[in-house]
Order: sequence, then structure tokens, then C-alpha cells
Amino acid sequence: MISDRRKFVQKAFWVLAGCGLLPALHASTLKNPTVETPTGITRNEKEELEKIKKLLGGKTPLKWIFSGDSITQGAKHTFGYRSYPEIFTERVRWELGRVRDFVINTAISGNTSKDILNDFEWRIGQFRPHIVSLMIGTNDASEKKEISLASFRQNNIDIVNKIRESGGIPILQTPNIIITEKAKGRERINDYVAVTREVAVEKTVVLVDHFRYWNDKMNTASREEVFKKWLNDELHPNGTGHVQMAQLLFRKLSIFDPNAFTCRES
Repeated sequence: MISDRRKFVQKAFWVLAGCGLLPALHASTLKNPTVETPTGITRNEKEELEKIKKLLGGKTPLKWIFSGDSITQGAKHTFGYRSYPEIFTERVRWELGRVRDFVINTAISGNTSKDILNDFEWRIGQFRPHIVSLMIGTNDASEKKEISLASFRQNNIDIVNKIRESGGIPILQTPNIIITEKAKGRERINDYVAVTREVAVEKTVVLVDHFRYWNDKMNTASREEVFKKWLNDELHPNGTGHVQMAQLLFRKLSIFDPNAFTCRES
């Protein structure tokens, strides 16, 4: 239930926008006004981020799970360079000195939210992890997979619930921007990204919004430059793209350090 105050704020927002008194915003931003910036912390996330911060500041070794599709798996398109979960591993286990933390990557190329939900115990549950990152949606958006927005939403909710039931803290990550004119059948990816954002707000989950970050970069640089530097094909980030993704995650978790090797510009 939306509070009267929030209703008033939203109504005022649209009135001002309709009068041309607000700067133009990307459509994906308007779909989820509670998330102001890719690295900004919403009121919903603050408590969850504090839990992670406390765990990182403690002495208990942590188990981290990264799950998703080929992007998180780091399959093929990095050409031997580290994927973002591998860069994260270097940051946490070496640079932060948490050598007894384990980072487990259970992502599988071609997978959808349905695959992860059906395989939850093997992919996530058996490890009883402390923190679980889920990046999914690029394949769900494919017409060939026949996963509706409603099913995608429910799958994400069910996965988040299962993570919490197993004692873990969930993190949702939106996938990177894709070249939709070349990725035929995935033109609706914006809608699936919007669902991920909505679930993050509804379920009070930390959100790392790569999709918005990449979109913002295209507005400050150029679409062609981002595609050329950060993507290997129409869907998959290259090694540089994975560095960008890892560093946005670092910023969200407040473990970014410009002097660290994993945080330097690629």
C-alpha cells in the first residue's frame, strides 16, 4: 500500500513533468522513481546494506554465491580476462584480506529465472550462503523462452524468498544494456529490467542497476562508444565490461577504493 505522502510526491512529480518543469528522464527511470541513481542507496536498501557491511567487518568467513546466466558465468566473451564475479573474488579475498571467504559462481549459460528456481537447492541452497547475488533477465526476455513478465516477477520473488529462508541476504543485479536491433526477440528487455527493479523495492532487496548505469554512460559518451568498448557482441560484456560491472557492485557495497588494482580504470 502506497502511503498518502508518497502518492502526493508522485502526483506532484507528474504535474511538474507535464508542465516541462523537470529535466527529461529515461523511461526506465520513470518506471521506478524510488531508485534515484545506479549507486544511490534507497531507504529500502539501507538496512540490508548495513547487514552486509557488518558481515564484511566481522571475522566470520563468508560464503558468497553468484548465480545467473552466461554473463555471470563469464562464458567465452571475456577471452580469458576475469568476469565480474572473479574480479569481486580478488577484491574481497585478497585486497580486503578476507582469505577464508569463498565466492562460488553457479551461473549457467542460457539459463533463465525458471532454471535457477527449479535448480535452487543445487545452485544455492546446498551451500547455505551468507550473501547471494542474482543477475537474470537477458534470456527471460527472449521470445524463445516463453517466460512472461508475470512469471519472471514471481520467479524472482520465489528465489528471493528461498534465499532468505536459507539464511542468506539476496542482492539483485540488472543485466547490462544489449544491442536490441541485433538481438532479435529480446526487444522487451527494458520491461524485464523494470520488473527486477520493482521486485527489489517490494521485497526490500539491494539492487545493483547495471542497465541504468550503462544507459547513463551512453548519454554522457555515446551509444557506439559504450557498445564498442564494453560489449563483445550484442548481448555479452567483454573484459572491460565486466570490470565496469564489478566496480559498480563495489560502489554499492561501499568497498570501492580507487587505489586498489580491481578498482582502477580498465
